[in-house]
Amino acid sequence: MNSLAAYDSDKDSASDSSPNQVVSKRIRIDAAPEINTEDLSEYNYLPGVKTKEIMHNVPYQDLARPLAGPTNPFQQDVLNKNILTGFVEEHSMSDATFSTMERTYLNLGYTLIGNAAKIAEYGDPGDVGGYKGPWAGYVDEDEERGLSGPTEEEKAALEAALASTPAAIIKQVEVVADPGKEKSVFHGASEFDYLGRTYMHAPTDIDGVNLHGDPGSRECFIPKSLVHTWTGHTKGVNQIQFIPKTAHLILSASMDSKVKLWDVYNERKCLRTFMGHSKGVKAIDFSNDGKRFLSCSYDKWIKLWDTETGQCIRSFSTRRVPNCVTFNPGKQNIFLTGCADKKVYQFDINTGNIVQEYDQHLGAVNTVTFVDDNRRFITTSDDKTLRAWEYGIPVVIKYVAEPDMHSMPAVTLHPSHKWLACQSLDNQILIYSAKDRFKLQRKKVFKGHLIAGYACKPGFSADGRFIMSGDSEGRVWFWDWKTCKVYKKFKAHENVVMDCQWHPHESSKVATCSWDGTIKYWD
Repeated sequence: MNSLAAYDSDKDSASDSSPNQVVSKRIRIDAAPEINTEDLSEYNYLPGVKTKEIMHNVPYQDLARPLAGPTNPFQQDVLNKNILTGFVEEHSMSDATFSTMERTYLNLGYTLIGNAAKIAEYGDPGDVGGYKGPWAGYVDEDEERGLSGPTEEEKAALEAALASTPAAIIKQVEVVADPGKEKSVFHGASEFDYLGRTYMHAPTDIDGVNLHGDPGSRECFIPKSLVHTWTGHTKGVNQIQFIPKTAHLILSASMDSKVKLWDVYNERKCLRTFMGHSKGVKAIDFSNDGKRFLSCSYDKWIKLWDTETGQCIRSFSTRRVPNCVTFNPGKQNIFLTGCADKKVYQFDINTGNIVQEYDQHLGAVNTVTFVDDNRRFITTSDDKTLRAWEYGIPVVIKYVAEPDMHSMPAVTLHPSHKWLACQSLDNQILIYSAKDRFKLQRKKVFKGHLIAGYACKPGFSADGRFIMSGDSEGRVWFWDWKTCKVYKKFKAHENVVMDCQWHPHESSKVATCSWDGTIKYWD
């Protein structure tokens, strides 16, 4: 039994061999946090939308690296999207360029702008020399196009001619007395009546109207209805003007390069068409007696016409586009014109030469208006200033410029000759005194209409009680001169109303012209 009690397995004996032995486990402590040791130059980490932290340090180069690569697939909202599904980048290309490339592609099979033979010869324009771009062409292409300029012989001949020509002759303005291109057409059966009188004779059978009376002697009223519409111009009408004194004829200047003379009474038809300009006529002006008038055009010519016979008496040019032209009321052989070269030129009709230049403006001169018994004149310009000059002296005696001033492209003198009505491009009519100080009357401002950059010329009633102006929407506005309140407005034309003239002898007759090509007479 003792032997059985001592019997035991090897396992039990091994476990009981050291009953008091303790097994210890070593704990590893790592103070550094766990980081990603992968090479970041080859690692493309794409964080999700909800990621709050990243497990690697971003290099400084990547922090300053511009945005590149594909669009983030986790980003749902596209910033600045201009269509429903995202953003489409716009590309600007002119219609001419697109049409040229389209025709080239349809005919030749490629869209390059250039010489097909040169492209075929040189191959790809981006890989070869000699091709300077689609606008410059190839190196030797200018000579084929004829753009190489004057030859050395032509340059030498020109320099020799200029050296032998006096400076005074070079500066002298070219004046052509009879170019031979002007003509006029009379519209009617006969130019003379049974007494041998032409249309220059004022009718005497007008009931209740004295065409030889003093303007403004009758009280004026606002017109209410349309009386007549003159049609004949194919383009817009820039200006109209009644013949002085009698006002039985009206002259119109149009963008169709023609000047027409219309009958105000009797049959109210076109009497004569004056043709001599090659471009649109900008402005016109009658002499004091109405027997002659001036017309200036975008073709850079100023022409003097005979109203009765239609003959062009003389032509003048400054080689610049004239914006306005006006006779000197005191000296009918002198006229002034404001041009786009910032100057006012004074011409002598008898000699055809420039006798004075006024060149203080910093922009194109828009208007010239004589004031103070014709001793001075006022000019307005695109430089947003108003300047007063002594006639014949090219020195400014009054300079009006304010920070809030706008350009004033149209000016009209009050019938009393004491005030100037200036159409300002900030949609209001400003009043300046026409005596001595040329002060702005800040309490007398007429507003409400919208001219939107057009040179709509204001007009006055013959008695000075009302002031009127057209606007860019085809309406005619009437204000009371004393109260500055809008008296009436009505739709007159389909396009911008450029000029409006009150009949000097009729109490409520107004003529308006527009860029719709018509002239309307209101009563």
